[in-house]
Amino acid sequence: MTLEVLRGVAERAVEERRHQLLEPEGFELLRILGIPCPCFEVVSGPDEIGEELLAKLPGDRVVLKGIAVELLHKSEVGGVQVVPKNRQQVAAAADAMTLLMSGLDLRGILIQEFVAYEAEPGSEALLSLRWDREFGAVVTFGIGGIHAETLTAALREEAALAIFAPELRDRAQIGQQISQLLVTELMTRAQRGRPTRIAMEHLEEVVSRFAAAAPLLTSGILDEIEINPLVARSGRLVALDVLARLSVDRPQPMLDRPLDKLDRLLRPRSIALIGVAERLNAGRLILRNLLRGGFDPENVVVVKPGRESIDGCKCYGDIASLPKSVDLLIVSVGAEQVPAVVQETVEYRKAETLILIPGGLEEKTGSEHISDAIRRSLAVGRAAEWRGPLVNGGNCLGVRSQPGRYDTFFLQDYKLPPLGQDEGNVALLAQSGAFLASKTSKLQQLRVRYAISIGNQIDLTLGDYLSYLLDDDRVDLFGVYVEGFRDLDGRKFLAAARRITGSGRGIVLYRAGRSRSGVAAAASHTAAMAGSYRVTRALARTAGAQVVDTLQDFEDLLLLNSRFAGRSVGARRIGAVSNAGYECVAFWDGLEGLEPARFSPQTCLDLSEVFRMSRIDGVVDVRNPLDLTPIVQDAQFEEAVRLVLRDPGVDVGVVGCVPLTGALNTLAESRDHDENVESQTSIASRLVELWRQTSKPWVAVVDAGPAYDTMERVLSDGGVPVFRTADRAVRLLELYCTHSHAVGRR
Repeated sequence: MTLEVLRGVAERAVEERRHQLLEPEGFELLRILGIPCPCFEVVSGPDEIGEELLAKLPGDRVVLKGIAVELLHKSEVGGVQVVPKNRQQVAAAADAMTLLMSGLDLRGILIQEFVAYEAEPGSEALLSLRWDREFGAVVTFGIGGIHAETLTAALREEAALAIFAPELRDRAQIGQQISQLLVTELMTRAQRGRPTRIAMEHLEEVVSRFAAAAPLLTSGILDEIEINPLVARSGRLVALDVLARLSVDRPQPMLDRPLDKLDRLLRPRSIALIGVAERLNAGRLILRNLLRGGFDPENVVVVKPGRESIDGCKCYGDIASLPKSVDLLIVSVGAEQVPAVVQETVEYRKAETLILIPGGLEEKTGSEHISDAIRRSLAVGRAAEWRGPLVNGGNCLGVRSQPGRYDTFFLQDYKLPPLGQDEGNVALLAQSGAFLASKTSKLQQLRVRYAISIGNQIDLTLGDYLSYLLDDDRVDLFGVYVEGFRDLDGRKFLAAARRITGSGRGIVLYRAGRSRSGVAAAASHTAAMAGSYRVTRALARTAGAQVVDTLQDFEDLLLLNSRFAGRSVGARRIGAVSNAGYECVAFWDGLEGLEPARFSPQTCLDLSEVFRMSRIDGVVDVRNPLDLTPIVQDAQFEEAVRLVLRDPGVDVGVVGCVPLTGALNTLAESRDHDENVESQTSIASRLVELWRQTSKPWVAVVDAGPAYDTMERVLSDGGVPVFRTADRAVRLLELYCTHSHAVGRR
């Protein structure tokens, strides 16, 4: 019934070429949803205001509002007034308002009950439901009133706004989303003797009813409904103002894509290349990388007129001349040539999938005609029985696929490590090829199964890849870098993310474009607008993804997820060990997501014996964090760490080892000293062995200069997560543990 009623209202508004509902129409919508609103009456002018009409409105004052088309801020033009509920005064105010707004399309005057409330923090909220290009309908709840934007900007993100999908209609789920907000705390909890303004159950109910209007957005009727302020008064919430914008020119959905063909792209049996030159251009590098990676040259062909073969691979004059359809066609020609290549491929059905390497597709102003031509050819293919090819890119490096034994990253063979024999368990997906190349180089400890550069997503999208790869049970960790989703692809991404994290696997997400400058840079890079940064972060977290703010956090959390596989977090009680007092202090500074563990009496006794043997029992006490001082040697250091990690009250650990002390073997072998950190008796080797013997998550810290890089390498090569500062180690450990508890992965 709600949808039918509003559809009629919206159709009338569209006929009048309006872009928003008038305020009485908005209030009527809220009433249908069961959200309390002030009583109101509508008059066309002062002459219609009589005693009988005013008697219908409670209280001794009323609010007058001018009902004008396309006017968002009525108060700025004298369109809002509060006056005593006296016929003469109300009529005079209406007459004055009519004159003030004479230059506008005035449709009448709304006379509204005056709702008295204390206009202070905790009394006003904002509640909106809007259509997001990337994610569809999205609910937002937070601080309201005229200072909403200023206050929201001043608060920590988790205390300012709750953003979630309207599918979360269960009140307990809604309560979980909004419970940490400052406005929720001020509304629903007693403050210094002041009783609660409203019950939490009532707040959850109102938000739930409001979310029920989502079909009005998904059906294309509205783009936004916003209540601001939603005020707490006499134990209930009342909507004082409502804005509802009509949906206008919403983008058409992308063509359905035959995703079952993705196997041909990720694990092709045959490959063709176009754009291979005599000199060492991008196409020639890709060809050499294919052969170097072990792809059978018998199954590789090159489209190049005038040549019999290149690098042992047979050549053909054009795409139409290819003897049979290939699984994958790699296109490395100029952007202007790409539409003809795609058209010919579709016309002659010569490839099931394509990778478009060239830049200049959409990210450059004036190149839209190229992409449009490509999409027209794809539409022809999709209408045919074979459904046409899938296309990755353009403006991408393409794919490094361990199972597929091929690499299209057009980089010199000495710039990146070659494909290995291990098929791996990590999938990296990014719009930026340079990002993938950088992370492939830096994160060689990860066993990367797929590195997929998707570029402009002219056809295949990030959501497509994640939806496909979620069924690959060999991938248990996903690293995702995104600058912008295609229309509604964020929704597809979230659906896949929920299934992945629900199965116990991990997703680490970096969303670029948090600032206006970042949005502009992302748009110039991949032509995918990065306008939903905050929405992405909030919704991805509810889907179980680990969302990071920095590229360094992205790398470190990927490594932690990989290293901690099979290790349970437990109850988030942390035990810490160091041989430096400043690190012991730094461990606890800013500690939020973890709590210091209390060592058991037995652990304290055992540690006291280590202290006695190391002769530091007269210097420091046994406590958490455990200060071993620079005196303790390798064997006793290892034993102390072992005892802390074995303690039943310790769930996770951090081990700081400032290596400059002469008591520990921490330096690489040299003629200048008798240390060798790679020996089996060094503290680093001992900690590596302890890592293999323990099942709890813990990290190590090596806070020193380049002379101790070898120590870090020994620890890292042995599987131990290593950081170079104590505060960063604890912060990343907190991020991992907090997320693990949030998704129930303990």
